[in-house]
Amino acid sequence: MEQPPPPPQYSNPGQGQPPPPPPGGSTMVYTHQPTFFNPIMFREFPVATTCTYCRASITTSTRYETGTFTWVACGVIAFIGCWLGCCLIPFCIDGCKDVVHSCPNCHQTLGKYSKM
Repeated sequence: MEQPPPPPQYSNPGQGQPPPPPPGGSTMVYTHQPTFFNPIMFREFPVATTCTYCRASITTSTRYETGTFTWVACGVIAFIGCWLGCCLIPFCIDGCKDVVHSCPNCHQTLGKYSKM
């Protein structure tokens, strides 16, 4: 008993050619979506996380920089009458500044906590 030949839409795996598209002309396209979602909430203190650049398991290093809240606090203090030098106090207090988190290995910025 002999088997019938395969239908024409199938190719012989031994030929080394890809199979022809299915009837109807539709093709399926696969795309790769990178998964670099980092659900870490950066706050005032260092955070244990995985660096998205060097993939190392690290605790972030933090530094403070002047942000919008610092300038608003300075303006409010100057507006209420303390403009001779007291309005510069927010620039000396880390609690009024933004916190920038970076990787101690590759020194890339991972996130920023802004007061405003």
